[in-house]
Amino acid sequence: MTAFDADHPRQTLSEVARTTGLTRATARRFLHTLVELGYVDTAGSAFWLTPRVLDLGYSYLSAMPLTDLAQPHLERLSAQLDESSSIAVLDGHDIVYVGRVQVRRIMNIGITIGTRFPAFATSMGRVLLAALPPEELDAHLAATDLRVLTPHGIGEPAGLRAELAAVADRGWALVDQELEPGLRSLAAPVRDRHGRVVAALNVSTHAARYSIDQLRDELVPVVVDAARALSADLATVNR
Repeated sequence: MTAFDADHPRQTLSEVARTTGLTRATARRFLHTLVELGYVDTAGSAFWLTPRVLDLGYSYLSAMPLTDLAQPHLERLSAQLDESSSIAVLDGHDIVYVGRVQVRRIMNIGITIGTRFPAFATSMGRVLLAALPPEELDAHLAATDLRVLTPHGIGEPAGLRAELAAVADRGWALVDQELEPGLRSLAAPVRDRHGRVVAALNVSTHAARYSIDQLRDELVPVVVDAARALSADLATVNR
């Protein structure tokens, strides 16, 4: 199912096989199974996802107390700062957005629940990576393509490791236009009742609205407090 995206919403069997690296026979078998289950539809030689795939994401989100607990905190944070706020978890080499409050801004980047971005290039991703045990972080970085996405990016392992160490030490991350030019974001960790980092909470803004110094002085304390408040709520949940 991940072979289908915004750029490739409809694909032929050959295209799916090429995208996934599967043989045509295997791709055909999987596609027809998904058709039978109602997750994929087909006409002629084309295949596409159906709205039923949203049920999979809903099942995941509905089983997470984190998402329900996070929403009021995100809404308060966005109302207080008049900026978009989000919460994400680490999934492989990416972060996945599981909560979001969007404010109306003219930005090129579109983010919804389920959006994925490379963890190393995002503030939430760096908070989550900074919390990994050393051996897990080593394995993650060894298997990650650290190709920078903008001229502002950190694309070499030593520089990224130094930044992650700083994030772990200070308890928050700030990313300046590394995901998209003009986009700045900062994030803080969300912890469960055992003190483990299970998610990251952030706000994002346009570079024209806040300088780096303003972000550090004015927004960091607010975001850190919001993440701590959510962590306190999460600590009351028996899991």
